[in-house]
Amino acid sequence: MFGFEYAALFRGLLPWLANNRILLPLGGTSNHFRRDVLEATGGWDPFNVTEDADIGLRLARSGYRCETLTLPTREDAPETMREWHNQRVRWLKGWMVTWLVHMRHPRALARQLGPVSFIVTQILFVGMVFSSLMHLVLAMTLIALSVQIALDQPWGIWQTRLVALDIASVILGYFCFLFLGWLVLEPKERRGFWKLCLFTPVYWTMLSFAAWRAVIELVRRPHHWAKTPHRKARSA
Repeated sequence: MFGFEYAALFRGLLPWLANNRILLPLGGTSNHFRRDVLEATGGWDPFNVTEDADIGLRLARSGYRCETLTLPTREDAPETMREWHNQRVRWLKGWMVTWLVHMRHPRALARQLGPVSFIVTQILFVGMVFSSLMHLVLAMTLIALSVQIALDQPWGIWQTRLVALDIASVILGYFCFLFLGWLVLEPKERRGFWKLCLFTPVYWTMLSFAAWRAVIELVRRPHHWAKTPHRKARSA
């Protein structure tokens, strides 16, 4: 699931944003900068645990473009559930911090980014975090309503509408996630795609738990950096 998600991001979303000259929240794998430009835009923020997204946004505000490379970087992926969870908590917390910092002056941000990149900023930063948080809420709501049906309790019109909204939101979210990933996969990589479909609800629930922990950390320790272990390169 992590590899599938990365494929959608680095083969699909980020290149599309770059090709259309839209804000590019950098992926943290391998970034290359002109030093004078990096220093002119403020350099790395040592207090932001998703510093790549922050610098991507600051570069865009200053009128610079970012491009993507097609060559793989051989990044170490998390190999345990704990490593993946800590990494995702860090990412989500950092995206929250980045949005909060840059939205201190929304009019200035909109003016510097332009209307398209400003809207994309809201969709990417707010949409990703909000959808991750709401998935667990929607799942718990569906469970509660299912229990109500099983117990043959009275059913109101508002509950019918709530169930319809929950189901539609979940299905649309799953579809967008799976469709974007499917588009960028090679034919041989699409074998066993049904397994990804089946595991998507579990994966999104894991994402939701990480998002809620990120909110807690944002309040309690916003600058804590849960580093992802990088192991020695394996011989071919």
